Amino acid sequence: MSNPPNVGNGLTAPNAGWTFSGETAHQFSDHIRTSVPLYDEGHQLVCELSDFFVRDNSTCYDIGSSVGELTAKLATHHVNKPNVRWVGIDSEIDMVQKATDSHTIPNLSFTQDDCGSIEYEKTDLIVAYYTIQFVPPHRRQELLTKLYNALNWGGALILFEKVRGADARFQDIATTLYTDFKLKNGYSPDEIISKTRSLKGVLEPFSTQGNLDLLKRAGFVDVMTVMKYVCFEGFLAIK
Repeated sequence: MSNPPNVGNGLTAPNAGWTFSGETAHQFSDHIRTSVPLYDEGHQLVCELSDFFVRDNSTCYDIGSSVGELTAKLATHHVNKPNVRWVGIDSEIDMVQKATDSHTIPNLSFTQDDCGSIEYEKTDLIVAYYTIQFVPPHRRQELLTKLYNALNWGGALILFEKVRGADARFQDIATTLYTDFKLKNGYSPDEIISKTRSLKGVLEPFSTQGNLDLLKRAGFVDVMTVMKYVCFEGFLAIK
């Protein structure tokens, strides 16, 4: 059996077999920054948006927290609020272990769990930073409804997602621009193709409207786009 192809940053993954476990946790930070436009700028925006919702004694969640960089940035951003609890949730033990080892901040913890199965405490802020796109489509509505119900009135969900184009022409433009982005960041054509093939059945983006429909059915009325770069979009949804 041949070895799985290289998908960039020293990572390998077979066809339809991308995973966040194992070596991915150790290379994640480098790989994601060269794969997602405005990744760090999005982190900064999330921290600034959080100022409007995080209160003393708030419990706040980062679902799909991976290696915990954004969760730690949020905890540091609100260090003057010692009674705020920050909880990072990820389904992969390797990600949780890496996050726990890397970030030792008071009132910050990471746990391995399924974001759709965990029982949430009442919360003022939930962040899902490029997470829901990896949840099987048939489970997304139930998850978003659960997040809506967990929020206090006036609390917020900050949702960043890769999104599909509204039609075939826009999707073609977005795909081409995204390929150019990865080429400029040093990925080879073979790595780009291999990464795309590895994500089959793993990453399933919805369109902007598809995400808005999910949020509306969950109960959200007040929703706006807060960041947009071609096929990457951030939403702010307030309960």
